[in-house]
Amino acid sequence: MNLEELNKIANKMTAPGTGILAADESSGTIKKRFDSIGVQSTETNRRDWRELLFRTQPAMTDYIGGVILFDETLRQSSDDGTPLVKLIEDSGAIPGIKVDAGAQDMAAFSGEKITAGLDGLRNRMSEYYELGARFAKWRAVIEIDDVRPSNACVTANCHALARYAAICQEAQIVPIVEPEVLMDGAHSVDRCAEVTIAGLKTLFMELHTQGVALEGIILKPNMAISGKKCADQACVDEVAEKTVAALKAAVPASVPGIAFLSGGQSDLEATAHLNAMNAGFDLPWNLTFSYGRALQAAPLAAWAGSDVAAGQAAFAHRAHMNGLASKGEWNEDMEG
Repeated sequence: MNLEELNKIANKMTAPGTGILAADESSGTIKKRFDSIGVQSTETNRRDWRELLFRTQPAMTDYIGGVILFDETLRQSSDDGTPLVKLIEDSGAIPGIKVDAGAQDMAAFSGEKITAGLDGLRNRMSEYYELGARFAKWRAVIEIDDVRPSNACVTANCHALARYAAICQEAQIVPIVEPEVLMDGAHSVDRCAEVTIAGLKTLFMELHTQGVALEGIILKPNMAISGKKCADQACVDEVAEKTVAALKAAVPASVPGIAFLSGGQSDLEATAHLNAMNAGFDLPWNLTFSYGRALQAAPLAAWAGSDVAAGQAAFAHRAHMNGLASKGEWNEDMEG
């Protein structure tokens, strides 16, 4: 393992002004998104949509440091024969790959999930490196209510994240570790913060046990945020304060970058929360974005299957806004 090179990649993707585009939707997820705009989810349409994003300037050169890909996309070429990985590399961004096999029901723990995909992962990593991937992503799903998650669920998912991260680093691939406490439900922001802290502490104990070098990872956590059904929704400043407090309670300073997931927030919420953290606090890490829907929803609607210029304009705008938020320089008046 060349830790210096892993650290360099992690810092590049989370540098102030720069974040990560999550374009790793599974076939089922992207079908739902295409259904919402009346576009058929064919291999060609999926390729065209992602090519639209990867060719958008100045979004890709100025604000996107890395792109998480689905297996299909990593192997695709554009209509003119250019590999999509090369489009990303030519923009200066780094290609990555989603490697988990999705969340499955956890035996003996009703309503909780465990992420699959460790079997055969070492061999897949070697292939992904040859195809151009220099980082990977693995997502753990943590359900939350008054009694969940169980200690068993948290420990099992963090153990899997740590084993995955060790395999990544062995293959000279930066692991993004993503323990996501879901927004679904009626839980308060304080309950979310409590579960987030406990999960992150468990995660870093497991990473240590598995010999993972923290200087060569990126953390992709949820923000501390009220559940969607909670009657008392935390304001932007409260989300920022409680999220930063959770990170300071559990995340070692040696982690080079933290790239938040949007987790069902609206475009503006995800941008405003990120901005408040960077504008209001002295932090030992680079805090930025690793958004999927919060970067793609507006351009997807603008594209609607045919209007490339409109889709690219919308994506360029959202990438710019989040780039500013990663430096604490965004305000809502910039949204136009």
